[in-house]
Amino acid sequence: MKEFTVHLEDRPGTLGKLCRALSDQGVNIVAFQSNPDEKGKSTFRLVTDNPNATEAVLESEHTTHTETQVAEAKLPNRSGALAGAAAKLGEGNININYAYAGIEPGTNAPVVIFGVADAGQASKILDQVAAAAA
Repeated sequence: MKEFTVHLEDRPGTLGKLCRALSDQGVNIVAFQSNPDEKGKSTFRLVTDNPNATEAVLESEHTTHTETQVAEAKLPNRSGALAGAAAKLGEGNININYAYAGIEPGTNAPVVIFGVADAGQASKILDQVAAAAA
């Protein structure tokens, strides 16, 4: 799964303008996280349903951004689901650098995005966790 990290000016309306530009191109944001960064800046991480269109919008908006592979987990909405996924990643010696949640398009099922060093291995582990939970 592809994540975009965008560095924005930390001022009113900046995030709204970017989200509107994505929406105008039919891009659905699946999950996002926004945090203040250095003075006057913020970091906006997002996963969308259309990475190619997202890239085009970010370019047209002249943003400073990077792309990273992340692992996605479709977890059931019940007690212990996140604990089980995080524990399995730990057993696989995968450190979670950051995580955030969203909603899967079409099903509205919860998804968790994990920023990890080895997204491929983490995805395999998380697929096994999801299969066991089903």
